[in-house]
Amino acid sequence: MTNRINRDRRNRQLLGSYLRDRRTRLDPAALGFSAGRRRTPGLRREEVAQRANISPTWYTWLEQGRGGAPSPDVLNRIARALMLTDIEREHLFLLGLGRPPEVRYTATEGVTPRLQRLLDALDASPALIKTATWDVVAWNRAAAAVLTDYGALPPGQRNILRLIFGDPRVRAAQYDWERVARFVVGAFRADAARAGAVSEVGRLVDELCRLSPEFEALWRDNDVNVHGKGVKRLRHPILGELTMEYSAFAVDGRPDLGMVVYNPVSRADAERIRSLITSLPVQA
Repeated sequence: MTNRINRDRRNRQLLGSYLRDRRTRLDPAALGFSAGRRRTPGLRREEVAQRANISPTWYTWLEQGRGGAPSPDVLNRIARALMLTDIEREHLFLLGLGRPPEVRYTATEGVTPRLQRLLDALDASPALIKTATWDVVAWNRAAAAVLTDYGALPPGQRNILRLIFGDPRVRAAQYDWERVARFVVGAFRADAARAGAVSEVGRLVDELCRLSPEFEALWRDNDVNVHGKGVKRLRHPILGELTMEYSAFAVDGRPDLGMVVYNPVSRADAERIRSLITSLPVQA
């Protein structure tokens, strides 16, 4: 009990120090406040409280390490008032409540050049970046050659669930399609919830339920899975049977994105994938 009390007290002190530091970094004039004589740089406490629409006394107590734990709503208001970035907002919640904030899902249309270069460096390993709604937004040449030529599809059709349940070629390439489909639906459900995108997947789920009775039945089962690691076997139309180990990775600072890498189990499979890529035309 004593250790917990000391930890809470220390966190309140760290929270107060963090709030004071962020407050001093803001420009009063840029935010509509008088830039007249001030004893310290940045906003005054009452100005932060005004922007956050909270009591100046309560905000002062927070900076002084007094009072109880602030509510998530209060921390969100303060984060907006102090114009915190996502990582700064997360740090604010860790200090104030001992946990990160609820995820705010943001739709993604692409990835940074750095991430694309990372994918391209994996020459014999199909790799892709997917959103929380399982839209594929980036991939390498190995993925296009082995999995699906995503570049040949309209952006709205580059969705893993649409391909699994709606593309006969993708379905035929799977060993034990029923097991793959059940796993994919469960992992998709977990990813969407983790990224705070439950409401965003509603339209896609409704569409797939109309188009695929199999998807509708699996969705009703409410299973969840972790898309962490495993083994995937494919029937490739040119290379024949392929066995690959896959691993899923979170993209730091982007809860809406995940990277999946498929590594050929055997050196022979890796060489066959390289040979196939070499024989294909380079996409512009």
